[in-house]
Amino acid sequence: MAPVRGIKLVLTGLTIAAALFSGLVGARTPTDAPDRVAPISISAIPYPGAQTYELIARGGPFPYEKDGTVFGNRERLLPIKRRGYYREYTVETPGLSHRGTRRIVCGGAPKKPDVCYYTADHYASFRVIVR
Repeated sequence: MAPVRGIKLVLTGLTIAAALFSGLVGARTPTDAPDRVAPISISAIPYPGAQTYELIARGGPFPYEKDGTVFGNRERLLPIKRRGYYREYTVETPGLSHRGTRRIVCGGAPKKPDVCYYTADHYASFRVIVR
């Protein structure tokens, strides 16, 4: 009876491996992720998102030293571009004494970006900003 138990364990392990693999195959990839990014209007971004967006267009001055620095897209949720294409900016959260989790990430030229994204959860998800 011991060989049957061994076979059951192997089959159970293979079933688990197949389930995990099928989940990975269906996982979002960097190239299709932008198609699933829901739009958000600049007016729907929490206060003071519109002010941050205007500062980006003017080229600053920005309230935080990290604003305007390169965003590495390590999460690979945005379209894959060359290093330096994306820059991040803080959307202040009233009442916090630190930067918080809200950001606008723009790609392209610093004052004339090709596209901007909003994240409320420190890069766990993004929404493309539409005017």
